[in-house]
Amino acid sequence: MSSTAEQEETPRTTGRVTAAGPAPGDGADKPPVWPGAPMPLGARFRVGPDGVAGTNFALWAGGAEAVEVCLFDERGTETRLPLTELTHEIWHGFVPGVGAGQRYGYRVHGRWDPWTGARWNAAKLLLDPYARAVDGSFVLPPEVYGHVRDWPEQHVADTVRDDRDSAPYVPKAVVVHDDDDWAEDRRPKTPWADSVIYELHVRGFTKLHPDIPPELRGTYAGLAHPAAIGHLRRLGVTAVELLPVHQFAHEDHLLRRGLHNYWGYNSIGYFAPHADYAASGTTGQQVGEFKQMVRALHDAGIEVILDVVYNHTAEAGELGPMLSLRGIDNRGYYRLQQDARRYADYTGCGNTLHVVQPQVLRLITDSLRYWVTEMGVDGFRFDLAAALARSMHDVDMLSPFLAVIAQDPVLRRVKLIAEPWDVGNGGYQVGAFPPLWTEWNDRYRDAVRDFWRGALPDVRDIGYRLTGSSDLYAWGGRRPYASVNFVTAHDGFTLRDLVSYEQKHNETNGEGNRDGTDDNRAWNGGAEGETDDPDVNTLRRRQLRNLLTTLLLSTGVPMLVAGDEMGRTQGGNNNAYCQDNEVSWLDWSLLEEPRWRELTELTARVLALRHRHPVLRRRAFFAGTPQAPDGLRDLAWFTSQGTEMTEGDWYAPAATLGLYLSGRDIPGRDARGGQITDDSFLAVLHADHRPCDFLLPGPPWAQSYELVLDTSREDQSAAPGSLHRGGTALTVEGRSVLLLRVAG
Repeated sequence: MSSTAEQEETPRTTGRVTAAGPAPGDGADKPPVWPGAPMPLGARFRVGPDGVAGTNFALWAGGAEAVEVCLFDERGTETRLPLTELTHEIWHGFVPGVGAGQRYGYRVHGRWDPWTGARWNAAKLLLDPYARAVDGSFVLPPEVYGHVRDWPEQHVADTVRDDRDSAPYVPKAVVVHDDDDWAEDRRPKTPWADSVIYELHVRGFTKLHPDIPPELRGTYAGLAHPAAIGHLRRLGVTAVELLPVHQFAHEDHLLRRGLHNYWGYNSIGYFAPHADYAASGTTGQQVGEFKQMVRALHDAGIEVILDVVYNHTAEAGELGPMLSLRGIDNRGYYRLQQDARRYADYTGCGNTLHVVQPQVLRLITDSLRYWVTEMGVDGFRFDLAAALARSMHDVDMLSPFLAVIAQDPVLRRVKLIAEPWDVGNGGYQVGAFPPLWTEWNDRYRDAVRDFWRGALPDVRDIGYRLTGSSDLYAWGGRRPYASVNFVTAHDGFTLRDLVSYEQKHNETNGEGNRDGTDDNRAWNGGAEGETDDPDVNTLRRRQLRNLLTTLLLSTGVPMLVAGDEMGRTQGGNNNAYCQDNEVSWLDWSLLEEPRWRELTELTARVLALRHRHPVLRRRAFFAGTPQAPDGLRDLAWFTSQGTEMTEGDWYAPAATLGLYLSGRDIPGRDARGGQITDDSFLAVLHADHRPCDFLLPGPPWAQSYELVLDTSREDQSAAPGSLHRGGTALTVEGRSVLLLRVAG
């Protein structure tokens, strides 16, 4: 219970809930605490003075009055040890005899004055922000909150301190001894222009795989299994982008409904692999298991990109739980409003990390470097990256975060992908991130969806999107691969649902179908949801082929979502963030059905074509001017009449586009300095439901063409090989894509 003096310091506190009793571990058998060192932050096992092994604990807690490190034995008995050394706002100490596997947490003492943003509460056990492993799962009983969660007057509940001990109810950090040697690891280092990203969920991708042992399904070890990696290799993807694997917590409103946060965008431990995805154990074993997964993927030539959430934490707003940063130094870690009780929320999740603060920048960059240098990952996709780029309020492309990344010798060499928006004013920043960064290009998503559902007012936008989005990225030395092209992502409809539903069906989320976007740009083919109508199903499968083929032939970096290549459905749920069940898990039995197996084979075939032909993965934007001695432009657009498109054609609606890609003289040079040449191709995209006759451009563009792909066919093995003379008409079936190679 707080002293009278404390009560006098915070006269606006309206009440407290307390639990009496002495602090555990106050006996004479406590281990000594030597001064230790302030760096590195976190708990690091090492050899101390006189060759004595132990663990150095170091915690930044700028405004705190005292810090205790709390050790827990196998029975859960707590021993509290004061860290009395303070160097540059870092509390530190070395505890002899403490080694790997030791579970621990912190208690941080200070003022309770929510009106000024001070929310210290030593009754709450706090997770080390630098914890490398976490043992246990977060549940949210009232004791885990720094304030009295169920205070009758909810408008002031966050001001009423709860002094009940939270230690029995929260996970513990674990000391990890890292002695791995990555010298034998061979990173694929795939160039951006050659990259194909496959977004997947560690648990959902492996949970139902019949060839993965049951005990490994849903885990890092499951993703490392040859059956999982074999599918990735057969597809031809070069990188997996893992939905969040940082330790995360479930939101209270989900737990109350018997649901869980499946996607994981609710981080609380930026150094720890999420413990629930480990098959080998949670007292440090998860670290080694994650590394073994990375090595297995690297051995297969596949890079590992992490989806990271540094914009907010699982502590939410002022009515959220006290798990870590809030209790360490609320004002030092979070952006607060002028009314310091409240949090600035640019994320829609209750809080925003104060990235302008040096200690927050250090936390993020230390975490990023750790995952690169000690966990072996190859890049990051930053959730709501615009929130990280805000200086005091506005998004600033010269912000401290972007400046630090740009000069960091480790981070500037890995793949960096921005989700270039947040939910605050001015947060939409597609095309604005500086060189070094690539971006999720949602304008590509919208244009391709609209073209294939017949909703584009004209064809200017689709022209830019198919050829690398030069209107967005041709500045500052950026290249076409600055655009990560996607038609679907984890957030929204699956590809199959995109052609099967026009309205979201999120009832099982328990939010009255109010959650999830209403702007789906979807077309169901004439029936909402699953149907037995053979004509509708045939049309839907063709649309799937059209969307996949368009994505994989476009200039830029394509991103597939796991399962889209095999017809995965979520039953129309476009916000399945809380569906840790068959709604979200991949149904591998789909591959037993010829119709979905053929879709997978088409995906692999187009990716193989992309890999063989550099004209399909250009490293420079098209110039639209002659690049070869024969005077042919590197890019030309044709109408269905075989004539080149005029300026007026771009401003008119059209359902048919011909796109000529010249491989005669591709910008850039090969590794030996030689000129890069390739075949030339003509792609025809026809979105109307009626067949059309497309007049193939004759000389000088081509004497003849060889048909390579035709998405109107279910069986692609019968499509290639036929020759067609330039200057003659070729019938293009309704709603289909043709790819023809210039022959001769």
